[in-house]
Amino acid sequence: MTDIKELLLSRIRDVADYPEPGVMFKDITPLLADPAAFTALTDALAEIAERTGATKVIGLEARGFILGAPVAVRAGLGFIPVRKAGKLPGATLAQAYDLEYGSAEIEVHAEDLTTGDRVLIVDDVLATGGTAEASVQLIRRAGADVAGLAVLMELGFLSGRARLEPALNGAPLEALLTV
Repeated sequence: MTDIKELLLSRIRDVADYPEPGVMFKDITPLLADPAAFTALTDALAEIAERTGATKVIGLEARGFILGAPVAVRAGLGFIPVRKAGKLPGATLAQAYDLEYGSAEIEVHAEDLTTGDRVLIVDDVLATGGTAEASVQLIRRAGADVAGLAVLMELGFLSGRARLEPALNGAPLEALLTV
């Protein structure tokens, strides 16, 4: 696992003062552009999906789509996008959540999750955990179980894990990298 961590870290670029002064943005686009690194990441996340017994993968808008879709294909599972409110046609389930400054809402197609599904949530970064926590609530409201949460990178200093662990109720939270 050390080799994959070194590979992934070597392909993540720090961008100072983005999107605002004082923020060090972790840019994963160099990782996505490197087929060996992107494949290693996809394989590692697919292994988590298999280990957790997931039957479906949810990707959180927007970078969770980029990571979650190939993970689902690699693991032989269905992929479900969780979108910002108003982006999905037809019947949806919605979940509101608080942000640092205001609130937001995410949605999923109501028919995409059913009782008996075990869902792995995939995203690029775990920061404060608000979107991930809302997705856990959305999955449970749809009648499905949360198999776990898998992210490329956890920003440990933002305490998202502490916020999420009670909501996950014993389901694993796995971060390939912690910064």
